[in-house]
Amino acid sequence: MSDRSTVVTWSDTSEALAALPKLDGLDFLKQMMAGELPPAPIAGHMRMELVEAEPGTVTFRCHPDESHYNPIGMVHGGLVCTLLDSALGCAAQTTLPAGTGYTSIEIKVSYLRPVTLDSGPLTCTGRVTKPGRRVTFAEGEVVDKDGRTVATASGTLLVFPLGAG
Repeated sequence: MSDRSTVVTWSDTSEALAALPKLDGLDFLKQMMAGELPPAPIAGHMRMELVEAEPGTVTFRCHPDESHYNPIGMVHGGLVCTLLDSALGCAAQTTLPAGTGYTSIEIKVSYLRPVTLDSGPLTCTGRVTKPGRRVTFAEGEVVDKDGRTVATASGTLLVFPLGAG
């Protein structure tokens, strides 16, 4: 056996969390993409980055590596699900006013093709299908480097005022 390792780094999230209540969702994500706010720590683990954000839609790019493999030599479905959950959530975020947050209520993922190192980079697009003040609905898909769909998802997100709880 030969051991391998990976290093995960992330930035302190306090600056982004302080800005979150003051910015609408789209401006928050655009500042993140511009490097003015740090990305979410999960992005380092999953090797994903937000590359586009417009009202109601976002796109992530993901670079799976061998550390994402399951025991049978495929990228674990959890990486693909996390990518889709992030895209659906951030798509919803683009529609939210300042002081508003969201969380996933449910997500349904359909896996259509196996993913390996040779599949990447993956592109994941999330779109809001029905915005709402209390619940938002979204859908998304992940395509491989050749444009083949590897997974799709639909989800429901709870919308709430930040600081509520």
